[in-house]
Amino acid sequence: MINYFTSHFDTLRLEFWPLLVGGLASGFIYAMVAIGYTLVYGVLRLINFAHSEIFMSGGFASYFVIRAVIGTSQPSGLESILLIGLGVVSGGAAGALVAVLVERVAYRPLRRRKAPALAYLISAIGASYFLFNLAGKEFGRYLYAYPTIFVNHPVFTIFGAGVQMYYVVVAIAGVIMLITLDRVVAKSKLGRSVRAVAQDAETASLMGVNIDRTIVVTFLIGGALGGAAAFLYGITSGVIYTMGFTPALKAFTAAVLGGIGNIRGAVLGGLLLGVVESLSVAFVQGSYIDVAAFTVLVLVLLFRPTGILGERLGRSA
Repeated sequence: MINYFTSHFDTLRLEFWPLLVGGLASGFIYAMVAIGYTLVYGVLRLINFAHSEIFMSGGFASYFVIRAVIGTSQPSGLESILLIGLGVVSGGAAGALVAVLVERVAYRPLRRRKAPALAYLISAIGASYFLFNLAGKEFGRYLYAYPTIFVNHPVFTIFGAGVQMYYVVVAIAGVIMLITLDRVVAKSKLGRSVRAVAQDAETASLMGVNIDRTIVVTFLIGGALGGAAAFLYGITSGVIYTMGFTPALKAFTAAVLGGIGNIRGAVLGGLLLGVVESLSVAFVQGSYIDVAAFTVLVLVLLFRPTGILGERLGRSA
């Protein structure tokens, strides 16, 4: 046993920086998806179990858009940058659209009837199941590989670890979207409305806040980030109708880990989960990597059930 850990710690020491860089890239994707869970929970106190299929929708939309634009050509330079932007926008737009439809069909009728929380859960699972099977039927039950958008070569090195172009793309896109969202929620009129509804919906309504519109915007923002993350995820993993399950499950774990209902907590939880998952490669292989990530969640919840930050959206700045 001692020899096992000694040899694997040696592996971790040698591969630490490459694993850390890869873990942070995965963490940005988890964080963007986790925000969808966090926003909906912060405003409605409910979990959107259809978020995995919202993620999947963004992946398919960005794939078909990129495939239609590229054709058989090989992009380079400025074309690659424009294609990345197009993929993020198309994936985000599709995710936002599907999220708004889910809110309109699966949530709003129940909200107007003041249905119990269990009804929302069943409705969301039904929407998820419908979208899952619809995608499998319409797009086929096989993997689509993205065309080459850019050459994935090392751009620079950190302590001897080569940072590939893919990691740079994910980091830049993730930082831009997450910082923008944080500032919008903290400083804009829209953000104040979201935080007001999250803190006390009835009082916010009395103060003139349009509750339905605020909830729609919340779903829209979460869906847009999830759809954009699906494009970034699909660049290397491809697109398939089952693609949303594992990333969404890990993103939900990240949201709980950081403190569900807290945007910054979702970001922190996503980054931590991505790093832990990546570093665990030095000790375990295959599906046990997922076990290691969820073990961290269990340990955190044992000692801090509200998550690391543990603030509600309505009280976060």
